[in-house]
Amino acid sequence: MHGLMQDQPLLISSLIDFAERHHGDGEIVSRRVEGDIHRYTWADVAGRAKQAARALDTLALARGARVATLAWNGYRHLELYFAVSGSGRVLHTLNPRLHPDQVVWIANHAEDEVLCFDMTFLPIVQAIHSRCPGIKRYVALCDSAKLPTDSGVPNLVAYEDWIGSQPKSYTWPKLDENTASSMCYTSGTTGNPKAALYSHRSTLLHAYAAALPDVMCISARDAVLPVVPMFHVNAWGIPYSAALTGCKLVFPGPALDGKSVYELLEAEGVTYSAGVPTVWQMLLGHMKAGNLKFSTLKRTVIGGSACPPAMIASFRDDFGVEVLHAWGMTEMSPLGTLCTLKNKHTALPEAEQMKLRLKQGRAIFGVDMKIVGDNGEELPWDGKTYGDLLVKGPWVIGSYFKGEGGDPLVDGWFPTGDVATIDPEGFMQITDRSKDVIKSGGEWISSIDIENIAMAHPAVAMAACIGMKHPKWDERPIVVVVKRPGAEVDADTLKGFYDGKIAKWQIPDDVVFVDAIPLGATGKMLKTRLRELLKDYQLPTTV
Repeated sequence: MHGLMQDQPLLISSLIDFAERHHGDGEIVSRRVEGDIHRYTWADVAGRAKQAARALDTLALARGARVATLAWNGYRHLELYFAVSGSGRVLHTLNPRLHPDQVVWIANHAEDEVLCFDMTFLPIVQAIHSRCPGIKRYVALCDSAKLPTDSGVPNLVAYEDWIGSQPKSYTWPKLDENTASSMCYTSGTTGNPKAALYSHRSTLLHAYAAALPDVMCISARDAVLPVVPMFHVNAWGIPYSAALTGCKLVFPGPALDGKSVYELLEAEGVTYSAGVPTVWQMLLGHMKAGNLKFSTLKRTVIGGSACPPAMIASFRDDFGVEVLHAWGMTEMSPLGTLCTLKNKHTALPEAEQMKLRLKQGRAIFGVDMKIVGDNGEELPWDGKTYGDLLVKGPWVIGSYFKGEGGDPLVDGWFPTGDVATIDPEGFMQITDRSKDVIKSGGEWISSIDIENIAMAHPAVAMAACIGMKHPKWDERPIVVVVKRPGAEVDADTLKGFYDGKIAKWQIPDDVVFVDAIPLGATGKMLKTRLRELLKDYQLPTTV
C-alpha cells in the first residue's frame, strides 16, 4: 500500500521559488570583483536566475549539458547555481586555483559547453580556450563596460548583456528528482581528478540536513558569510541551505585577507561563517595585531582539514566565538559529521568539552559510518581503536562520473581514505589520511596530533608532519614548520615542547623550518609535494 501524499519531486528550483515567495526581501550582499559592495534581495536573485535560465535556453543546450563557472563567491555566481540546475543543466564549478593544464583536462572531461567567469580569471580563460573545443560560449560575469575589446576569447559576451534582454518570468521544468544537478571534481584522489555528480534529490536532502540545529543551525535570523569557496563542493551546500531558510547571505568575493573578511563580518552583522583553517589564521592574526573584537559573530564551522586546538581556544577565549568542527568530502556533498555537543555534555568542565570539540563530530542523519580493520572487519566504537573510515547515505557518491576509477564502493560503503576512531557517544575523530599515517616500529603515529601540538606553540604559524624512511623503525616523524613573522624558535626548543604531551617515542625526530608549506587548491597542505621537496633530507644520525 502506498501513502496518499502529493508526489512532488525535490528540485533545486523549488528552493529559489520558496526564497522568493517567503523571504523575498532577505538581503544578499556581495563584495564584487570590481571592488564595491553590491546589495539586493532573494526576490532579485530569483528574477535574474530566471533570466539566466532563459539565456541558457537560447543556446539550445540539451538537458544535462554542463555549464562551467570560474568564479568567486558572489551574487552572479549564486544566480547561476539556480539558473543552471533549475533549467535542467548541470552546474560545473571549476577550481581557478588549479594549474591551467588541469583546468583544460577537467573542462574537456566534463564536456563543458558554456564557461561563465569572473574577470579576475580572464587570464586563465585566455590560456585555455584554444584547448577546450567543446565550449561554445564564454560569459564574463560583468557588464559590457568592463569587457575588454581585445580579449582574444571567442564567443565572449558580458553577463549583464547576456541575461539583460530576457524576461524575468520563467517556468522551471518538472524534472525527475534524480536528475543530475551539479558536479565537482575532487582533488583528494590519486591519478586524474574524478567528478562527483550530484542530483537534485541529494542536494535538497543535504540542504535540509545542513540547516538542522545539530549541524550548521542556519535560520532566517542569521547573516551567513561563506568563506569556503562556491567552487569547493558548492560552498559546503550553504547557498542551498540559505535559500531553504531565507537567511541573509554575505559574499566576500576575491578579498579573503584577514582585514577584508573582518570588515565585512562587522559591517554586515554576520552571525555565522564557514571556512578552512588557513583563512581563519589570517583573520585571527589581523584581529590580534589590531586588538579587535567581534560584535555579532557567534559561531563558525571549520573544515577542510583538522582545526588546531589553539585556534578553537583562541576563537572561544579571545573572541567569544564557538567553533564547530566539521568533516566531509567532495564525494559526500560534502557534509558527513559536525561536532555539536549533546545535552549531557554541556555540564562537563571546559577541558572535557574541548576533548570532544577537537573531534570531527557526530554523524548527520542521512550519513552512516563505520571503521574497519585490514581484513574488513568492523571495529569497536571505543574511542581508541582506529581503522579505515567508511560511509554511506543518500548524498554519498555511488560512482564517479564516466565510471572513472571503477566501482569505488566496498559492499555498498564508500571508503573515505581517512583513518579514524569513533567513541561510544558516536563522535568520530580523524587520526590521519591513510596515505599520511606514519608507521614506526610497527606502531602508528598520528601526523595530526604532531601538527596540533606544534601549532599550539606561540612561534609557529603552520606545521606539517610527514614520515621519513628509517633503516630500523621503517618510518620516523619530522615536523615541518613555518614561523610566525618576527618569532624565533629552534628545533630543540620545539621538540622539548612535546614533552608530556605525547609518548616519547612519538615525538618528532627533527624540526625542519621552511618559508612556506605548499597548499593545494582547497587550502589543504600538500604533503606529497612536501615529500618531494624534502626527498634529499636525511634524518639525524643520532636517532
